[in-house]
Amino acid sequence: MVRGHRSEVDEQVAELLRTARSSLGLSLAFLSRMDGTTQTLEVVESAVPQLMKDGVERPQSTSLCQAVLDGRLPKVMSDLRDHPVAMELPAARFPRLRSYVSVPVTLSDGTVYGTFCGAGLRADESLGRRDQSLMEVLARAAAMVIEPQVRSREREREIRARLEPVMAAGGPAVVLQPIVRLADGVRIGAEALSRFPAEWALGPDVCFEQAHSVGEGVPLELQALVRGASYLDEVDGYIALNASPVTLFDAGCRAFLAQLPPERVLVELSEHDAVEDYEALADALAPLRASGVKLAIDDVGAGFSSLRHVVLTAPDTIKLDRAVVSGLSEQPVLAGLVASMVTFAHGIGSSVVAEGIETRVDAELLRDLGVDAGQGWYFGRPGPAAALSSAPVTQQA
Repeated sequence: MVRGHRSEVDEQVAELLRTARSSLGLSLAFLSRMDGTTQTLEVVESAVPQLMKDGVERPQSTSLCQAVLDGRLPKVMSDLRDHPVAMELPAARFPRLRSYVSVPVTLSDGTVYGTFCGAGLRADESLGRRDQSLMEVLARAAAMVIEPQVRSREREREIRARLEPVMAAGGPAVVLQPIVRLADGVRIGAEALSRFPAEWALGPDVCFEQAHSVGEGVPLELQALVRGASYLDEVDGYIALNASPVTLFDAGCRAFLAQLPPERVLVELSEHDAVEDYEALADALAPLRASGVKLAIDDVGAGFSSLRHVVLTAPDTIKLDRAVVSGLSEQPVLAGLVASMVTFAHGIGSSVVAEGIETRVDAELLRDLGVDAGQGWYFGRPGPAAALSSAPVTQQA
């Protein structure tokens, strides 16, 4: 890495290295990463900048640090010339190091990340156990500083490794769940729902959130949109397609949605990312909505953010969260809340769809409260398009 572009973590490590170098009176100090084959000098503090720089890589097997880790050399060497093993290694010839202190950097799980080292161009007989102890204290401090970053990188690698085969195969599997008009029980549409490998034991929201955290959220959502939209040729009615705000800002996403029959598409604004600029989102969606594509706000009633979405986007459809719907017949307060939401929605020209309906009693109560449509296990579980083909359907109101 270029020194001028160090991260905040690297700067904290650099301060520890400066302490080591000045306290021991050595020419340079560095933190090295040992990955099994390569030693990378991640952060270097040197009195002679040309001597070593951040990012230099060397074969790990021929490094002084590896020899120390292997026990072939002591952690403190006041004069490398006293150690034949050291004099056979490249560092003794260029840049002709003569004094050396190296201690392991060990993470909380016992993993050796690398080494915390100090070196001099001259022999220094004053180096001893006290200096080793200081380096060990500083190495522990460095481990605490870098561990969150290390774990974050490990998490990113793990997420990418899981996502890679799914994305290579075209994205998550997509199933359909019927959406039924409560007044007469007629199916008017279906929601396209993403499904990820069962062995992950993670819900779709978590999977998409993780994908966004490593920069793959938009491509993954686009794949899900394509698979969901492919059902338009197999089923009647409209299909609700989920997209996060950041994906709706993507020009490729909007171009794809613009190619679909607008009267059969309901875009559900999901909560994978917060909306930072509602005006910009409205501008981005304006051409699609003008063409006839409908906008829905998902999970209304689950929290403040969904209500904020409703107020600032003027959606065509409001979808009540299952937390508001489940057990509605047994909780009068929830019934009052739903009634208020229905009145509000209809007042701004929006229809209302209730999610998570599991009983006939709740379905009938929601109908009586004025809710327009519903979905949930009572009407049908998510499944293949063929499971919907035999059900009667009307076009989206």
